[in-house]
Parts: sequence; structure tokens; C-alpha cells
Amino acid sequence: MQVAVLMPKMGESITEGKIVRWHKKAGDKIDRDEVLLEISTDKVDTEIPSAAEGVLSKVLVQEQETAEVGTVIAYIETGAGQGTGVADERPEPEHEDVRMASAENTSAHRAVDRKNYGAAPSRGYNGDKFYSPLVKSIAKAEGISLDELTGLEGTGSAGRVTKEDVIRYIENRTAPTTRARKEVSSQPAAPQVKYESAREQVIPMDNMRQRIMEHMVASRDASVHVAAITEVDMTGIADYVSRNGEAFQKREGFPLTFMPFISHAAIKALKDFPLVNSSIQGTNIVQHNYVNLGIAVAVETTGLLVPVIKRAEEKNVLGLARAIKDLATRARTKRLTGDDTIGSTFSITNYGVFGNLMGTPIINQPNVAILGVGAVKKRPVVINDAIAIRQMGFLTLSFDHRLVDGALGGQFLEMIVHYLENFDTKQVS
Repeated sequence: MQVAVLMPKMGESITEGKIVRWHKKAGDKIDRDEVLLEISTDKVDTEIPSAAEGVLSKVLVQEQETAEVGTVIAYIETGAGQGTGVADERPEPEHEDVRMASAENTSAHRAVDRKNYGAAPSRGYNGDKFYSPLVKSIAKAEGISLDELTGLEGTGSAGRVTKEDVIRYIENRTAPTTRARKEVSSQPAAPQVKYESAREQVIPMDNMRQRIMEHMVASRDASVHVAAITEVDMTGIADYVSRNGEAFQKREGFPLTFMPFISHAAIKALKDFPLVNSSIQGTNIVQHNYVNLGIAVAVETTGLLVPVIKRAEEKNVLGLARAIKDLATRARTKRLTGDDTIGSTFSITNYGVFGNLMGTPIINQPNVAILGVGAVKKRPVVINDAIAIRQMGFLTLSFDHRLVDGALGGQFLEMIVHYLENFDTKQVS
């Protein structure tokens, strides 16, 4: 019996994935739940376990190739009744119905109204032509109708319309515009430099680094970045962690850090200043009446992900500590889904864990602010005209000046300081 391996659905907004690495090659044996491949989406890199035990008989989509969700990417030869994948005993050429069945499970999140540039009838594994969110956003910004978009000949995989196809169409129109090219350009064209091959090493960016680059440049171009920096006395919280850290470690299985306390204070401050917990949509302000807290996590040596704690305002310090630990662990073991990295309304990045005192982080779109946390260190400070040794740290708020002015940003930042310096131990559990 053959089990069809499908490109998995990694989140409601994920429509395709790129195969980074096959952990098995054709002819290799595979156990159920053993890692079969690693995929990369526009949100996250994830290791995918095998749903069946058997032999990887055929690989249809190779490494560094992209396939739509639900596409058959490989086959596993297995005994009858084994596995939970989509199985069919007929020859491989007759597996089109497997692809069609999978499409029914994933079509709901692709069924977008025509005015929003959703799927248009054409070729494709589910009978629809797929347009990436980037292609749709360019088309919408440039006033390209759905009929025009449908008529474009795509140069991507399986005839998919790419960003370059749309830009080329814009350039050839009677009244071309350059706005889309400016908006989607990931970075200026680099000058051509002739390197000495014996003294330089050219390293291709991996998928994660490319996504980070594009996301950071897009944020720089979208937001008017301003930063405010303040200091906070963390002595009270540091003493609490020192007194209770060992018991916490034994009970929870991981160390107690400053991050859940800082997150809790930021959430309380967002309730006081809800405009900071907003997004900009054209000329409208979308104010969120909940807090989806993005927590920046460093992965490997050159990667960065921002998984999201959904409805973070409903959690106390202990709940936040558990959620931060869970997301960080899954981020570093490539077990996040696409939904884990979307929907943030405010973000925090902790570069202090590396010993850095302060920084000016880039806003995580579509947020209008991000909090940067520096290292907490003992410093002499003046208290009531006396010098004392206190546990001090710097906090930086990078905010979008299109919406957040200096007064609002400064008041919000000082409110975080207030909550941290007046921490109530009852908020831990």
C-alpha cells in the first residue's frame, strides 16, 4: 500500500511551503513519528514527522522546491493498515484524487472574495490559481483587477504568478507606476564587487535569514521609528527570584527569569495606554482589545522568531512564564506552527540575555511598538541623597511615530517601570 505524503497545512494563513531538507532519501526505511523532512513557510521552519512506517518509495518535490498546501510531495510504501496518511493502492498516476481530497481540507482559508483577489478559476491542484499574499497586495495597491491578474502568465512553479510577473506587467502598462516596486523591494541593489576567491567566502542566506531580512526592511520602510530609553530598578523582583528561584525550578522544571515579570508589567501598561496596542490600516487605527504578546526568540546562531502568546492578558506571571518557556522550546526545536507566529499586537525582545545593556529594536509589523530589554546589573544609584547598590536595567521602547507620539510613548514606558518597581508578589500565581 502506498501512503501519499502531503505538504502539510501549518496555519490558517499558510498556503505553501518550501522543502528545506529531506531527512530520508528514496529507498530509506522510515518509522512512524520519525522526522521525515523539514519545511520552511513564510512564517516558520518546521520538522515534519512521518505519519506511517515503511519505505520512502518516491520523492516528488525536491529540496529547495516550493509546493502548495495539500500537494503530494512523496510516497511511502507500507503494509496495509499502517499509518494515518492518505493511502491508495492504485498506481501512482491515479493519485490525483488524493490531491483533490486534500484540497478540500485546505480550500476554506483560500476562499477569498474576488474583490480581495482570492482564488480565480484556472489550473492548479485544486482547480484554482493560487496567488500569494504579496502578489495580491501589489495587485490591490496598483489597481490591477482580478480579471487582469487572472490573465497573467505566471513564470513560477506550475505556472504560479510571481511578484516579478506582476511588476513586469505594471512596467508594460500604458500608465506604469513605481509604487509597488518601492514597497516590495527587499533591499537596494548591491554594487557589483569582484571578490578575491581565496580570501572571501560567499554564504547563501538560508530561508529564515531571507525572511528576517525582508521582514526587517519592510518594517523600516513602513514605520517611522523613534526610540525612548529609560532605566528601571529591578531589585525587588531580583530579590524575589533569588528567594524563590530554586523552589520554582524544582516545581516547574525550568528557571524563573525576569521576562514573565516584564511581560506582565507591559500587558498592564497596555491596558492603561491601549493606543500602543494598535495597528495602522491605511488611514484607520485598529485598536486591539486583547493582548497577543510576541516574544522574540533567538534560534540556532543566526535566526530569530517571534512566537505569540495569544490572549496574554488572561495570564498571571506564572502562566506567562510557562507560555514563554513553551514557545521558546518549540521555536528552538522547530515545532512551531504558522499560527504560533501570527497575530501579535505588541512584542518584546530581550537582548539583555546576551549581556547587552541597551538597544533600539525594529518594530515587529503590524505592531506600532516593541519593548527592548537590557541586562540587569548591579550599579550604584542615588536614593534619597544616598548612594546604594541596586539591580538596574535599561528598557527601550521603539515606536511608530505615525501613531505613537513622544508623550504617549514616554508615559507608556514609565508605566511599565512603575509596575516593575512596585511588583506585587501575589501576581506570580
